[in-house]
Amino acid sequence: MSEQPPTPAPAPAPMPAGAPEPEPIRWFGTSWLNRDDGYWLRRVAVSAGSLVAAVAVVLVLRFGVEGIALSDNGTFLNALLTAAIAVCSMMSVRRTWKVLTEGKDRLTGWMAEDKSLGAVWLIGGAGSLLAYFARSLVEAPGEALHRASYERAVAQYEKRRASRSGRPAAKAPGRTKRKR
Repeated sequence: MSEQPPTPAPAPAPMPAGAPEPEPIRWFGTSWLNRDDGYWLRRVAVSAGSLVAAVAVVLVLRFGVEGIALSDNGTFLNALLTAAIAVCSMMSVRRTWKVLTEGKDRLTGWMAEDKSLGAVWLIGGAGSLLAYFARSLVEAPGEALHRASYERAVAQYEKRRASRSGRPAAKAPGRTKRKR
């Protein structure tokens, strides 16, 4: 028996000029579109990485809270600090989830504040990382948003292309009417 080399997978059809291209997502590039090129391995790595980072942030916050507890300032201060961390984490979870599902441009009110609430987002970093972890279990974080945007762009492109099928030369982009 002679061994034949495996046949390569067919190359994707070349995109016509002017066709929309998918927007890359951090860590995934454009592999989210067809879920190829190590997409699943990247999803596992992103999930594990965000969980490990969240654990590290929680440990750092725990050391901070324990440092305050060692100073013997009383239980009220310890409870206040713990409540502040919990509230900041919940705010970060809500904001991160909304960014990943609806997009940053849809943020309103206190969620849209980047500069003035920077300390809140920093303290609530563990919550943000946990939201990222939870979203990465479902899909590449932000994938649904990018997929919807890409599908809208493709539909608009196909609509424009179909409307030119009657007299393509007369409706070609960049073609101007002749002056008489």
